[in-house]
Amino acid sequence: MLAVLNVVAPVFALIGLGYFAVRLRLYPREGVRGLIAYVNNFATPCLLFRAMLTVDFEAAFVPSIIIPFYLGAVSVMVLVFLIARNLFNRTPGEAVASGFAAMFTNTVLVGIPIMQRAYGDEAMPIVYSIIGLHAPLLMTFGMFAMELARRDGGKISTALLQGAKKSVTNPILIGIALGMIGNLVNLDMPGVLDDTTALLASTVMPVALFGLGGALNEYKLADTWLQAALMSGFKLVVHPAIAWVIMVPVLRVDPEIARYGVLLAAMPAGINVYIFSTFYNRSVDIAANTILISTVMSVFTISMWLLVLGT
Repeated sequence: MLAVLNVVAPVFALIGLGYFAVRLRLYPREGVRGLIAYVNNFATPCLLFRAMLTVDFEAAFVPSIIIPFYLGAVSVMVLVFLIARNLFNRTPGEAVASGFAAMFTNTVLVGIPIMQRAYGDEAMPIVYSIIGLHAPLLMTFGMFAMELARRDGGKISTALLQGAKKSVTNPILIGIALGMIGNLVNLDMPGVLDDTTALLASTVMPVALFGLGGALNEYKLADTWLQAALMSGFKLVVHPAIAWVIMVPVLRVDPEIARYGVLLAAMPAGINVYIFSTFYNRSVDIAANTILISTVMSVFTISMWLLVLGT
């Protein structure tokens, strides 16, 4: 238990610091969006660029971990869609947005710090390979499902084009792609570029966690808290459980390796959940509440998964 606390306590302490700094007006609320933009557009792309530059691709891209992670995500979205439609009487579009809230993982702001502290550099190549596919696959899948579900939806081709555009212009994916290219051509970075990207990469953990904590002030519990709590449970418990079952009992993956994908699946809902809901104007309140509740609940559920999986 002490080992688990050593992993999660500093991470959630920084989130708490960001939350109370904004709540007590020690840090400007309007500055939070800038922090998250900095992490997503500059620091994390540099971190992933440097990671891809030296990664052993044969060791990093492990289908027996990556595929179960995404099968678990899609399964959770389908289950939550059915629950939202039949138990909470949501419209098809609202049910898709609810499913997306339970499917999309906070792989960067929470996932990278937790995985780094829990399993060190050994786990990060596999973690980065999952992150590289995360946004393009799940955003495109979510948009495709929304266009099928909502009655006022446009052409399906529009959703696919939007998904492709978001992938091509995403700074995180650009950083990954440039790193992969550099790896293939054996790029030897000049000292200034090496030092600059290293400094930017080193800021990901503290700035991301502080910014996420500050951002939680924007989300308020509303009448949909019960549904959001259920969505959070699927995100934090059901998704990693499905991934574990497929990896270990079915595919016979070594549990010492499988835990990298399982623990990453156990991270809370990502901020893109809110962006997705506001883009389509569907279940915005549920998306906001799911981010808030799943982030708070993850203090306990991530600790539980670490106890089960080992540190």
